[in-house]
Amino acid sequence: MSKQNWVITTLNEITEINPTLDKSLFPDDLTVAFVPMPAVEAGTGKIDVNSIRKFGDVKKGYTPFQKNDILFAKITPCMENGKMAIVPTLSNEIGFGSTEFHVLRPREGINPSFIYYFVSSEKFRYDAEHNMMGAVGQRRVPTPYLQNHPVPLPPFAEQKRIVAKIEELFSEIDKGIESLMKAQELLKTYRQSLLKNAFEGKLTETWREKNSSQCYSLKGQAIQKQELQKLPLLPSYWQYVPLSQFIENIDAGKSFKCEEREPTSGEVGVAKVSAVTWGEYNESESKTCKDPNKINPKYYINEGDFLFSRANTIDLVGACVIVRQPQKTIMLSDKTLRIKFNFFDPLYFLLYLRSTYGRNEIMKRSTGNQDSMRNIGQEQIRNIIIPLCSKEEHLEIIKIVTEKLLFVENIEKSICDEIKKSKILYQSILNKAFSGELVFQEANDEPANVLLARIKAKNKIQKPQKKKSKQLQKVAV
Repeated sequence: MSKQNWVITTLNEITEINPTLDKSLFPDDLTVAFVPMPAVEAGTGKIDVNSIRKFGDVKKGYTPFQKNDILFAKITPCMENGKMAIVPTLSNEIGFGSTEFHVLRPREGINPSFIYYFVSSEKFRYDAEHNMMGAVGQRRVPTPYLQNHPVPLPPFAEQKRIVAKIEELFSEIDKGIESLMKAQELLKTYRQSLLKNAFEGKLTETWREKNSSQCYSLKGQAIQKQELQKLPLLPSYWQYVPLSQFIENIDAGKSFKCEEREPTSGEVGVAKVSAVTWGEYNESESKTCKDPNKINPKYYINEGDFLFSRANTIDLVGACVIVRQPQKTIMLSDKTLRIKFNFFDPLYFLLYLRSTYGRNEIMKRSTGNQDSMRNIGQEQIRNIIIPLCSKEEHLEIIKIVTEKLLFVENIEKSICDEIKKSKILYQSILNKAFSGELVFQEANDEPANVLLARIKAKNKIQKPQKKKSKQLQKVAV
């Protein structure tokens, strides 16, 4: 340690890890805070302690804690995602939570926020991840690992200066990220406004004044008057028609047991529902077909295919993409449809189905009571109502919208890059904090080795009396 007055110690020396609670001190009808794993937000330190239960209901089988303890998720993937927080003030002073939390109770002279920032840093979590034990999906950070983990400890006064500086800098970064996220929301609003104007005919109003054209002529199923009354007015020669007027064919794949991994070169995959969202087709979201009898080239996903997610969450049912430059051999699943259009460029339908009007058409025709899985059948897809203009005008709409959306996407990419850079700054600040480079040192600060010696001496005195203790341990802040 190059910094004066710092000392290297272990977590076990400066915190009590998974402290026990004398349960005989509390009546069963006492109300206590309860914190399940979802009540701790990943990566932010936010914790919800508003859930209340009876002491008698949670005293067995759950993890006890008190104010200023640090809850540290020990199981994958919660630990890697940064589910950890400092316990705030609790009603009746105690709380219980998931058994998948380790509890770190800072000893006197140790700032809880200093410990929280130390264990929540990516550097600490990366190391902890590589020391997990257990079966796949059930891997946990073992207690001995935490106990023996080295900690660079500054004097108590410097701990407080470090925490104050971290929070000052994090606050500035948070404000910057908040502004960037507001800009993202404005771009989403602009995107929808652009599509709305496009499919109300307003975007090409000037074009129509300079170009004479007639609506594309179609004969077939008429739209009922009641439905037309709910739709926006269109330019004089536009009209509403069902999507079936343009659909030549719909292919549906099949679902069967596959290996839950992305196929390698030479293997054939089946698309997951996550392969089709509101972005680009993601062929990495696929599983591997190991049964040669199930492979059918008829269902291979090819360049230019228009894919439609017929069954998905409420936000993604009806999501559609046009496939660009596929590299893998992937088959359709039963939840991913391939629609072949005629007469118009498929991009016109893609843009419409991504507009507010298109989403409304999809949602009112989809079924399912649960937001986690909605479904829209082929017949209902054919019944989706779309605004129809001339062939020339639909190409002009595509041209204008794609140019403007490309501009929006470039700005969105820049914003995402800035947000990523900002998040990297968090870790840079923490790295400086725990290497003694973030704040100034005070020669008059009590050296950390003196503090540590006092903690050790107190621990030696307290250990024999631990079982007789009748009060919750007080924690210095």
